[in-house]
Amino acid sequence: MTDRIAEHYTPGGDLAATIAAQLTRAGRDLSRLTTADLAAVDEFHVRGRAATLEIARWLEAGPGDLVLDIGSGLGGPARTLAETRGCRVVGVDLSPAYCAAATTLSSWVGLGERVSFRPGDATALPFGDGEFDAAMTLHVGMNIAAKPLMYGEARRVLKPGGRFTVYDVLQGEGGAVHFPVPWAGEPSISHLATPEEMESLLAQAGFEILHRHDSSDESLEWFEAMATRTSTAPPPATLQAVLGDAFPAMIRNQIANLRERRIRTVGYLCRA
Repeated sequence: MTDRIAEHYTPGGDLAATIAAQLTRAGRDLSRLTTADLAAVDEFHVRGRAATLEIARWLEAGPGDLVLDIGSGLGGPARTLAETRGCRVVGVDLSPAYCAAATTLSSWVGLGERVSFRPGDATALPFGDGEFDAAMTLHVGMNIAAKPLMYGEARRVLKPGGRFTVYDVLQGEGGAVHFPVPWAGEPSISHLATPEEMESLLAQAGFEILHRHDSSDESLEWFEAMATRTSTAPPPATLQAVLGDAFPAMIRNQIANLRERRIRTVGYLCRA
């Protein structure tokens, strides 16, 4: 199953080279890039960079803190957190190709010494107990059936009192999800929890929920704006570089899923 998940997110080829080619065609100088230039492709979650900045405020990480990004993808959230909060971030992702691309993209924006990435499984993290001051996971649990293991591992590697944020797509009350979607081409690798299940999972893992935010209405507006922007003035690099030719259909389905309440986007701030 993990191989099928990795295959869904890795279309083949050198991801960093594909993104570099998109940026170059759009007239961007790779030696003068900022994290904002990469946000349309490396902030791999609903509401993009705005959601990452929201999570950064929740975590309250600062200089001297070590933060874990579980399911770090192309590294956008890790870089944003390191840049805006002054902390160090370690990302772990199932895909070695994503870790390699995340490392390259970090060097482009001068953050290679503040962030690092390594392959690993969210249900068996390659770290010792209590290594991290804070942790986050953005749009990862949708692909993981063994959620008790995932959240138990997050709790294990956090110091007592450490903050943990979860931002995920959850199952809504409107019925089955329309596929394909960004996290799954078909239902077999999609494992959505309901909001009620999420709260139970976090509590059972030993977390205290401090705050929750249902951003579903904001997410619908974000996808509608993305659909308009992509057809009229697309950004220099987009998620189509990662998700392939099915990307436009994924956007249409996400709009329908949110309108029909088949999915919800919810964030949780927790304390270990």
